[in-house]
Amino acid sequence: MSIFVGGMAMKDDKLHSPARVALTAYLKAKKMRRTPERYAILEKIFSTDEHFYVDDLHKNLEAEGYHVSLSTVYATIQLFVEAGLVRRHQFGNQPAQYERVPQGINESHHHLVCNHCGRVRAVRDQEVISMIGNLRYPTFKTEFFSLYVYGICSRCQKKLKKEKEKEQAVAKTKKKKTKP
Repeated sequence: MSIFVGGMAMKDDKLHSPARVALTAYLKAKKMRRTPERYAILEKIFSTDEHFYVDDLHKNLEAEGYHVSLSTVYATIQLFVEAGLVRRHQFGNQPAQYERVPQGINESHHHLVCNHCGRVRAVRDQEVISMIGNLRYPTFKTEFFSLYVYGICSRCQKKLKKEKEKEQAVAKTKKKKTKP
């Protein structure tokens, strides 16, 4: 399995630089070490716009020669969540997935989650963003939203349709053979 769930890698300094600055400021404020491992992990995360699993991130870092323990990667991801650089998602019974949070950019979106294969797709629908953005709650300031929509993706729909057609063909063949 690849480190990231679908999508293309993106090398964009407009995203990397603000993330590095935000991480440096956070680490300084918390009096934490600014280690090369933390910045390597940040670089890897911000090289794509897709969701990822921590275990896959670790495997990909190892494959590229960054030898960090899995527990270090998990601890770093938690640090990034606390710093507002990464967002954690829990889609159904799947392991937690994470996504980058570009600094200074509101990337509110919703997720389409396949109940069959578990695939997740982020969708930015301006109409949904506007509707939710226009909601006002007393004593609450909305910063972003994340909406999960569960169903069956087109790949699984096609696969299920083929399986059903195959089952019907087998049943039809059996029915013909049992007729006197």
